[in-house]
Amino acid sequence: MNSHTTCPYCGVGCGVEVIRDSGQISGVKGDKKHPANFGRLCVKGSSLHETLDTRGRLLKPQVDGLPAHWDDALNEVAARFQRTVEEHGPDSVAMYLSGQLLTEDYYVANKLMKGFIGTANIDTNSRLCMASTVVGYKRAFGSDTVPCSYDDIELANLIVLVGSNTAWNHPILFQRMVLAKKNNPNLKVVVIDPRETATCKLADIHLALKPGSDTRLFNGLLSWLAANGHLDQDYIDRFTDGFEYALAAAVNSSADPRQLAEDCDLPVESLHSFFNWFGATENVLTFFSQGTNQSASGVDNVNAITNCHLATGRVGQPGQGPFSLTGQPNAMGGREVGGLANQLAAHMDFDAESIDRVERFWDAPNMATKPGYKAVDLFQAIERGEVKAVWIMATNPVVSLPDADQIKRALEKCETVVVSECVADSDTAKFADILLPATGWSEKDGTVTNSERRISRQRGLIPMSGEARHDWWIMCEVAKRMGYDTEFSYRHPSEIFAEHAALSGFENEGQRDFDISYFSNIDRFTYDNLKPIQWPVTAECPDGTERMFADGKFFTPTGRARFVEIIPRAPVQQPTDRAPLVMNTGRIRDQWHTMTRTGTAPRLFNHREEPFVEVHPRDAAIRNISDGMLVKVSNPRADYYARTRIEEGQRKGEIFVPMHWNEAFASQGRMGALVAPVTDPLSGQPELKHAAVQMEPLNEQWEGWLITTKSMPVPAVDYWARIPKTNTDAYHVAGLDTVDSWQQWCQEHLGEPDLWIEDPAKRSFRAAGFMNGKLNWVLLITPFNNFPSADWIDHLFVQETLETQQYQYLLSATNVEVEDQGTIICSCYQVGTTAIDKAIKSGCGSAVELGEKLQCGTNCGSCIPELEGFFTRAS
Repeated sequence: MNSHTTCPYCGVGCGVEVIRDSGQISGVKGDKKHPANFGRLCVKGSSLHETLDTRGRLLKPQVDGLPAHWDDALNEVAARFQRTVEEHGPDSVAMYLSGQLLTEDYYVANKLMKGFIGTANIDTNSRLCMASTVVGYKRAFGSDTVPCSYDDIELANLIVLVGSNTAWNHPILFQRMVLAKKNNPNLKVVVIDPRETATCKLADIHLALKPGSDTRLFNGLLSWLAANGHLDQDYIDRFTDGFEYALAAAVNSSADPRQLAEDCDLPVESLHSFFNWFGATENVLTFFSQGTNQSASGVDNVNAITNCHLATGRVGQPGQGPFSLTGQPNAMGGREVGGLANQLAAHMDFDAESIDRVERFWDAPNMATKPGYKAVDLFQAIERGEVKAVWIMATNPVVSLPDADQIKRALEKCETVVVSECVADSDTAKFADILLPATGWSEKDGTVTNSERRISRQRGLIPMSGEARHDWWIMCEVAKRMGYDTEFSYRHPSEIFAEHAALSGFENEGQRDFDISYFSNIDRFTYDNLKPIQWPVTAECPDGTERMFADGKFFTPTGRARFVEIIPRAPVQQPTDRAPLVMNTGRIRDQWHTMTRTGTAPRLFNHREEPFVEVHPRDAAIRNISDGMLVKVSNPRADYYARTRIEEGQRKGEIFVPMHWNEAFASQGRMGALVAPVTDPLSGQPELKHAAVQMEPLNEQWEGWLITTKSMPVPAVDYWARIPKTNTDAYHVAGLDTVDSWQQWCQEHLGEPDLWIEDPAKRSFRAAGFMNGKLNWVLLITPFNNFPSADWIDHLFVQETLETQQYQYLLSATNVEVEDQGTIICSCYQVGTTAIDKAIKSGCGSAVELGEKLQCGTNCGSCIPELEGFFTRAS
């Protein structure tokens, strides 16, 4: 029987139909009835069932490196936290949470820390994702409220995408935009992004602006709207405050169009076209994401955009509004329950009235009365010794936070580190004193909220793996051991959700945006069968609310929206002589965050196998760097090793690196170590899009493939990148020193080679080792970046014996019977460049025709921009 749940990846919040067979999940597909995706799934969602292998899962509690019973582990957590609080006060302990948690988990964590332990030192990795939007929305609307709905996509006549590679990072929404543009000839799309990304394939105009010039651009737009008669003065007068001050600031900084174009490094003609379209189009929908948020001016970026929508009255109406695209599946749910250190539950703040209200509702004995440390500040406080115990759940800050090596130092120094995780070997788990096995997707049971305020159920469909337990249960058991039995006696997540809903309506009376009080008395049956619904959900709106602010009423003290004066500021991390390049960071199409989940699905590595750096041809040429060469990106903080991808669409003087690789998948692939701990002063969100670095050839002396059984340890070489295969682990490997004897090298690192051949003139060496008659490892040393495919070798490892011809294939490093697929472009159907090139030569003249012949691009559609690129290059 099939079941319905929600995808655990990006903030689109797609519904998933799960195919179960004999109690196990055998496949997944999109839920055609879910309003977020109507049956579509991207390749990450489509491969969810491939990530459920228990190999690598954390299956039993550990205390001080030894297996432990749950009772002992829970007692230790409670005792160590209690002792720390008694000796050093409540602010000496902390939690660091994740947008991967369910709302019910988040609620219990905040109640325990802020109401009972008595500290607000509880933050979340949503600080890296959405914190600037939270503050920006609150400054403008008085509340953290996304006013729009996905249905607005089909109603818009101008879609503006700011700092968002939607095609890769929110692919299902992007395909909805593609279809909307196909069906509406009047719809125009503007992409504002320093990089030329896959999203630009949809754009009528791509504004490749100078990084950090967002506020100048939108100040310029506001100034232009006023000067050219495109203001909605009636809306401004009736529903807003502060317009004159915001306009004066905009005019002062960005009034001269030619100077503005120069400041933003944009063609003045393109700037004029964008301004004209924005001014003349009633239904404008502006999407923004991490490129906007991850800045030392992130909050101002958000308000600069929002100012333009308020000035034209385009908020809350169909097809109109500033629309934040959330990065994680439950970043919004976490905000609803106070997941950030400067919030209380139910979208309340640390004002005296709200503190008193939450304290009375919870009957809290130790109510926190002030905000706690935000993420970056929190780990600095840990290193200083102010915070002596930290509990980290479902996130990997040793990889994802800026100044990532500082996070290592902090956790090494911390007296008590508790980590609740699904996986046993994350970078952060290595620092844990106590490891607690948590449930993962398909085991967890609760709710999440997507980018359009839609609450959906993420259902527990299979038994918990090993001794894993739900995060809310773990925290409740610790709370009971700290003396809070009655207040944390939940038996099912439906009870937590009901309490959460009741708090949202407690003394609300329409004064707070977040209100789901309709569910205050929800029973387990209704909860289990809850349909996706957009908040607010009240007695007056039992079917939810599609849009907010349509009536012009906001949640500020005056009930009017607020314009914000924006004074443009340059990014803090500026290039220097020693670090002359600007490094941008971000997500790629087929991986998720730090790969603890997607890293278990081999096909998700086919699109991008190893850490890379995108660089403009000029910057590569002046450094004697060619496409595919290994390079070192560095600054005084750290080094990052990666393979170059020379891209015309990359701005000169700037590079791009992905955020995903960690110490389980690459030797030097943690980009966070290069980024300074610079944050927006209001939101605390890090400046992850603008680091200063240098780049140079790695100057490796040799490169090759190493394919091993999954039980073999990571090779001890200068550069390696692990690419999981079905039966093996394949490594791209390289060394900085010459090797005099490869046979001896194998003996030292892998074992005695049973089969080998060497050609010194061609700088090649091929060898294999066997164990009990079966392949144990294969080493292929090749000239620079001349890697054959390793996929066919993977299958040889499960054969009991090899045929004579297969030995020959190993020695020649090629299987003539298996065609190399080339780089995989369509991960859904595993279509590579070889098949695509053949199809084009046979007459396919468009991405649509390729899809008809090969199926590529016909599932999630996220590869369509790359498919279209084959024809762009050909022309």
